[in-house]
Amino acid sequence: MKHKTIFLFCVSVLLCQLSFTQNISKQLKNDWQFKQVGKTQWYPATVPGTVHTDLLNNKLIPDPFYRNNENKLQWISQTDWVYKTVFNIDEATFRKQHIELVFEGLDTYADVYFNGKKILSADNMFRTWKLDVKPFIKQQGNQLYVVFKSANRIADSLVKTSPLIHPCENSRNYVRKAQYNFGWDFAPKLTTCGIWRKVTLEAWDFFSNEEIKGIIDTTIHAKPKNIIALVQQPDSIGQSFYFTIDGKPTFIKGANWVPADLFLPRVTKIKYRSLLLAAKEAGINMLRVWGGGIYEDDAFYDLCDSLNIMVWQDFMFAGAMYPSDASFMENIKQEAIDNIKRLSHHPCIAIWCGNNEVDEAWHNWAWQKQFHLSPTDSGRLWDGYKKLFHKLLPALVKQYSKQPYIATSPLNAWGRQESMTHGDSHYWGVWWGLEPITKYKEKIPRFMSEYGMQSLPNIESIQQFALPIDFDTASTVMKAHQKHPTGYKNLAIYLKQNNLIANNFQQYILATQTLQSMALETAINAHINAQPKCMGTMLWQFNDCWPGASWSIVDYYGRKKKAYFTVKKLYTKQPDNKRFATQ
Repeated sequence: MKHKTIFLFCVSVLLCQLSFTQNISKQLKNDWQFKQVGKTQWYPATVPGTVHTDLLNNKLIPDPFYRNNENKLQWISQTDWVYKTVFNIDEATFRKQHIELVFEGLDTYADVYFNGKKILSADNMFRTWKLDVKPFIKQQGNQLYVVFKSANRIADSLVKTSPLIHPCENSRNYVRKAQYNFGWDFAPKLTTCGIWRKVTLEAWDFFSNEEIKGIIDTTIHAKPKNIIALVQQPDSIGQSFYFTIDGKPTFIKGANWVPADLFLPRVTKIKYRSLLLAAKEAGINMLRVWGGGIYEDDAFYDLCDSLNIMVWQDFMFAGAMYPSDASFMENIKQEAIDNIKRLSHHPCIAIWCGNNEVDEAWHNWAWQKQFHLSPTDSGRLWDGYKKLFHKLLPALVKQYSKQPYIATSPLNAWGRQESMTHGDSHYWGVWWGLEPITKYKEKIPRFMSEYGMQSLPNIESIQQFALPIDFDTASTVMKAHQKHPTGYKNLAIYLKQNNLIANNFQQYILATQTLQSMALETAINAHINAQPKCMGTMLWQFNDCWPGASWSIVDYYGRKKKAYFTVKKLYTKQPDNKRFATQ
């Protein structure tokens, strides 16, 4: 009866809202221009977009992905840029009691000026910024300027002024921005800026659309049923790590998801749909949204909901120690609240994970020696880690979500025996450790959340970013599209170990794809056959953010590698649920 009363109250509020006022939402996507700070020439801009794609659309730069153009375009990320638009509003909007300017994504350091007044200094790519502009909005000629400062320069300056060294291969960890933008072993260094998600003007009198939706969600829909519980319990082997659906232990047939482009606004709903349908067709029942990328667009999670693909959602921290001062922690707090509230109602969200490989790195990557950290500084860094991943984030997940939380992935480094007996594991003895692929038959953890083998994309894809004269792994272009420091050397070792011979470039492509297929088949079979000790296999990686050598099974252009079809064969014949008594 109580819930019915609340429901009727909400309906009456909604009917009142619809009867006496109308919320107005206007997306500001037209008539944008941009220029380099200090220059006079303005050019047409696309919003949402990035400065790289705007420069490309205006034919001011060559394609950053073509041949070795990446190296020629590093100046862009060292430069400040400004975007502007002028817009009018109608009288109905102007008369509303509340008018907000809403930025769903500013990448990353941005000063916003509205009708000559500075109204925001943004410093987080992952946050939504809502600004009250009612006091100084006009009906005609509203001027909106957004000035973007170089994230690279700011990050470097923050490193210099930090009282404590925070281990990382560069300064990316000081910036709340997609970490892969600063380069990774599968991604180029193209540090973007721009208005990367929608800008809207919201006007209302009583309740905003968001407030009404929030009221209805909490009464009618409520929080989603926790469909995947995570079971972590001591057992005869060590500590379990498996998911249940409706109380039934479920074997996870998964893959790791990375952003589908360096230039994120190019990832359309059509591209999301194409990739996620390919995942579904391959029998994948869980994707891990990796912590070096982004909290994906709503369209991604909507599609995962409809396709019954579960999502392991990392927070956006990967392979580095992060600051934990008061201002940084408050910024992260607001980022986490924004994204937990945005995503937790999706049935697809199965788990929140604090970070990717930070705990493992701290305990096993010799950072203390590499960065000459004193015992005192080491203690301060670890205290900061615990404050962020053991206190702040779990408390926020508990407050705003019903899904489980773990602090880090993996629980133990792959070189430690505990990684095979306790929790989830990233096993990189094959590839990083140059162990033979047959090791997958021995190294079977409780849940394999990362492993993989590199390969080249199909020749049709290589032809889109290289010329025939580049078709050699020793060429400048093919080296530019191999981001792992010893990638081709590792491939040569594995090709030789497995008697895969290539006499020309096309044969080499096929050989690497055959190698990848063999490696994944060996690992997946080992994991499936080890049930119930092992209850999940999540290969690295499903997709790509640009064209080149990587661990993906679907390349940047959407073409499927040989390993995709191997994974599909193995995953689709393995049922999700298998009745057994857990050990």
